[in-house]
Amino acid sequence: MKVGVLALQGDFQEHAAVLRRLGVEVVEVRQPEDMEGVGGLIIPGGESTTITRLLHRYGLVIPLRERIRQGMPVLGTCAGMIVLAKEARGLDREGLEVMDIVVQRNAFGRQIDSFEADIPIPALGGDPFHAVFIRAPIIEEVQAPGEALATLEDGTVVAAREGNMLVLAFHPELTADTRMHTYFLELVRTAAAETGLKEPSKK
Repeated sequence: MKVGVLALQGDFQEHAAVLRRLGVEVVEVRQPEDMEGVGGLIIPGGESTTITRLLHRYGLVIPLRERIRQGMPVLGTCAGMIVLAKEARGLDREGLEVMDIVVQRNAFGRQIDSFEADIPIPALGGDPFHAVFIRAPIIEEVQAPGEALATLEDGTVVAAREGNMLVLAFHPELTADTRMHTYFLELVRTAAAETGLKEPSKK
């Protein structure tokens, strides 16, 4: 099985590089046919309005929405989180709208307001995760059965999971810590086992 990275815009190359360091075969997804044989998908950070516009232009909205609803694991980081949310405040077009969260775009301000923080993520275990926030969104509300995975010190939710869907307000691909990608790959392996497919293939 292969893991896809949506490669329409944003920092998809950085995600692909992390996956390859972990020994996983990567497919850069630009057209619906690129999803053939892909067992999981990462939607990277970037410009959420541009990504959603290109999703529509290249006919990816319905195929991706259906695959995710059928159980394909997906990781959305920063803009990817906005694209996955059922309600994204400030987004001027329809995204995939598959995850029961309410997201606010650019919640921390402009590029100059970007910051880094060490945040505990119990699902990863071990030391806090060094998170990089760049024009980051926040999760204002998580609907059951979804759950918050990480918050800032003030209680702001910056990571959540709902079944096969995992979203982060930060950029794990910009650090040397691969625990977040490894956690996602475990979701892919679990989904593969449940459907009788092979786990992500290694080079």
